[in-house]
Amino acid sequence: MKKLLLSSVFAVSAFALAACGTAGSGEAGSSESSKLIVGASNVPHAEILEEAKPLLEEQGVELEIKTFQDYILPNKSLAGKELDANYFQHIPYLESQMAENEDYDFVNAGGIHIEPIGVYSKKYKSLEELPEGATIIMSNSVADHGRILTMLESEGLIKLNEGVEKTTATVEDIAENSKDIQFKADVEASLLPQIYNNDEGDAVLINTNYAIDAGLSPQNDAIALEGADSPYVNIIAVNKGDEGKKEVKALVEVLHSEEIQKFIEEKYEGAVVPVDK
Repeated sequence: MKKLLLSSVFAVSAFALAACGTAGSGEAGSSESSKLIVGASNVPHAEILEEAKPLLEEQGVELEIKTFQDYILPNKSLAGKELDANYFQHIPYLESQMAENEDYDFVNAGGIHIEPIGVYSKKYKSLEELPEGATIIMSNSVADHGRILTMLESEGLIKLNEGVEKTTATVEDIAENSKDIQFKADVEASLLPQIYNNDEGDAVLINTNYAIDAGLSPQNDAIALEGADSPYVNIIAVNKGDEGKKEVKALVEVLHSEEIQKFIEEKYEGAVVPVDK
């Protein structure tokens, strides 16, 4: 009886050890499937990851996707090791978050796509139609302010101070504002579509992921759209040292594949632009 009990305990222990070695182990040469947990915004990031799932399975990687509605928690979860990677942010935002949080030590494992940011208005059909003293509403994400202001400068609406670093520009860096545009820059990014639907302000700057998630078409509904040559590439971010893990490399490789790039092009029709870097 005692021998039988010991055998049972040994069998259960062996099973438990085997199970622990299959999720996110990252060991080269393992015949078991590895698990990769990635945090993402609902649209388009999680949708793109869903399309990548079967391709990763072919490489022995089980992908688990955790979706987030904001821009703060995905990095907190990554720093807390609740995620193996996240996919929702561009490089300037990543850098600003690491500057603000001492415990964030992230690296860019690969750029995947660009989401041209857009200006939306229920009152006007172009930026030229905006009246004197018009109010433009944008997110409280300072990392996006330089991007937005650079776009508005390229559209001729404002002019920034000479020599200012465009990616870090703020409203205070506006040198010329011929229409005396008023900027409201204290709104949570996820609330911008609702602000637009409520017809608040004269124009609203909305990040493409939130616009698409709210049923807006950046190509058809925006009165102005950032160019596809934007440097704000959305990336796979990981904790420093994890960029060399085989599961992470497999994820980036799959997202750069012809199948996924074609999926992005066809599904989002220019609202999301794939890159290979």
